[in-house]
Amino acid sequence: MKSLFIGITLAFAIASCTSSKNETVKDHKFTNDLIHETSPYLLQHAHNPVNWKPWNAKTLQEAKDQKKLMIVSIGYAACHWCHVMERESFEDSTVAAVMNDKFISVKVDREERPDVDQVYISAVQLMTGRAGWPLNVITLPDGRPVWGGTYFQKEDWIQAIDQISTLYEEEPQKLVDYATRLEQGIKSLDLIELNTDEIDYTKFEIQPVIDSLKRNLDVINGGTRGAPKFMMPRNVAYWMRTAQEENDEQLMEHVLLTLDKMAFGGVYDQIGGGFARYSTDSKWHVPHFEKMLYDNGQLASLYSEAFAITGKTLYKEVVEETLEFVSRELTHDAGAFYSSLDADSKTETGALEEGTYYIYTEEELRSVIKDDFALFQDYYNVNDFGKWEEEGKYVLIRIKSDAEIIKAHALSQEVLQKKKQAWKRALMEFRNKRPKPRLDDKTLTSWNGLMLKGYVDAYKVFGTEAYLKIALKNARFIAENQLLGDGRLWHNYKNGKSNINGYLEDYASVIDAYIGLYEVTLNEEWLDKAKSMADYTLEHFHDTEKGMFYFTSDEDAEIVTRTIDYRDNVIPSSNSMMAKNLFVLSHHFDERNFADIAHQMLKNVQGELEQYPGGFSNWLDLLSNYRSPYYELVVVGPEADEMITKFNKIYLPGKLIAGSTSPGESPLLKGRFLPGKTYIYVCVNNTCKLPVTETEKALELMK
Repeated sequence: MKSLFIGITLAFAIASCTSSKNETVKDHKFTNDLIHETSPYLLQHAHNPVNWKPWNAKTLQEAKDQKKLMIVSIGYAACHWCHVMERESFEDSTVAAVMNDKFISVKVDREERPDVDQVYISAVQLMTGRAGWPLNVITLPDGRPVWGGTYFQKEDWIQAIDQISTLYEEEPQKLVDYATRLEQGIKSLDLIELNTDEIDYTKFEIQPVIDSLKRNLDVINGGTRGAPKFMMPRNVAYWMRTAQEENDEQLMEHVLLTLDKMAFGGVYDQIGGGFARYSTDSKWHVPHFEKMLYDNGQLASLYSEAFAITGKTLYKEVVEETLEFVSRELTHDAGAFYSSLDADSKTETGALEEGTYYIYTEEELRSVIKDDFALFQDYYNVNDFGKWEEEGKYVLIRIKSDAEIIKAHALSQEVLQKKKQAWKRALMEFRNKRPKPRLDDKTLTSWNGLMLKGYVDAYKVFGTEAYLKIALKNARFIAENQLLGDGRLWHNYKNGKSNINGYLEDYASVIDAYIGLYEVTLNEEWLDKAKSMADYTLEHFHDTEKGMFYFTSDEDAEIVTRTIDYRDNVIPSSNSMMAKNLFVLSHHFDERNFADIAHQMLKNVQGELEQYPGGFSNWLDLLSNYRSPYYELVVVGPEADEMITKFNKIYLPGKLIAGSTSPGESPLLKGRFLPGKTYIYVCVNNTCKLPVTETEKALELMK
């Protein structure tokens, strides 16, 4: 039985599915139930001959009533290989005939339904040892998986679904028995045990963890070893904090190497700003060209913090250009942020191809740059080093700093800066004549929280008023459209419609962003909303027996199992974000319960954290709050805004900020306001130093 499943599963291909804006086409030969959906990814498949249905209660009941197997095909709008499989198989009438006859076929946007994706990607991981997107799973009528894989060529796909269909007709009990065993395997993957040990994290020995992390570092290109190369902003942020707190010069050098190499690489859009999802090689050169909101939000935060430490102009430019890209390409007039830009765009023949919007021939570059081409060629490596995989095409990549270019070409900084700006304007104008990558214009609350935090962190460091304006507009959009009076959130938004109940990731990222927004505005509205959402998660997501949070609310239907998301990845896990949020909110509201839950959550993951620290960077950041003094920096008085602005520009990860220009009743503010005076209170472990009136003296108290 096992050999059947593995024998008809093809190799996993790392890819990204591509996003698309709705395209108006007058006549279609086929139209299925996806035409009524709002997800751009689902709408891409609305005119396939496959009789696709959306994932909902009606579809699931239909499978049970008809006693039919389901094909659950999961992808997302910015996924290249999802599009390839669509062209090869799902647009083919022969394939569609088999699927329509034998199966209920369900299309799922993994970004809209991460709960569905988590269950079935775990199943495929168990069955094949690897998983990715497109993710294609066959389930029993009750939704329990029995077979799955990723990308399939047409012939292999037909053979596979034929074999499973025949087995279901002739020996259905074999599939039922296998589904039962697999169900138990899925439920065991995220099995968290309550750690009842008494642990004092102030005495935790961190050096073995740091040594373990260092063994996997790429000392030539930055980041971690191997390819493809994902940017993993939370990992780099933890390295940066640890390097500073442990006075580890070697680790700090690696942080700066990583930041420089990513900013110099083709994975960063040298002309239009913003980062692609990952590079296919080890030197950050050739990207998978899709641009995801969640990457750019986190990287805006990371580079802002790095600038606070170094004052490096390169990092400021990256933040400015990235946020300009987001404002230009991924922002709705109402203040919401869109999800992604596709990797694929149309060629002159109308076919979709990866990267065509971003790559150039030498002849094209010469025609645009003109007399400056020799300098441009050296700056962006229009040579053998910068060649793309396609003959005669280049992805712009840097290997020299501005200082090195200035010295080599006898230029001033001012002249080089003007030339760079002129090159970027000219090439933006040139490539905007090409068909643009398709836009996935749905709004996801969790990703909006990450992007909102990116704008807040950039405002903290650079003080650019436009960043705060955009942040406030987005925060109000979430509050007015996605947040309900009882603290409940919606997960999605499109065309004025929100219809998917929020997941833990939505609450975790928005709470974090609202706490950050409070720290720059001192408007307690944002802190109170954060507290309200935290209270809601405790009521509807928290498992008191395991001491962790489920990914889905207790008001949502269970899909095979109720998952617990706790391992950090490109996006930190929802549990690690919630643990950090509760830790911070426990200080703001003097909530002992919040503090106890956060501590218990950290204890629960400690064993796995020590064994695999690379997958627990956000947990390690929380651990740092216990190992080192965690400061409450409270500023009260008429000059509180100005003083907090100064503190926000300084890299101080182990602290929270609270303040007010008038009397306050919250635990950190009560009784601390004196008319006409502005005092700074530095407190740690429920003990406060004598108040001071100068930021420099307050910083001295934190050393």
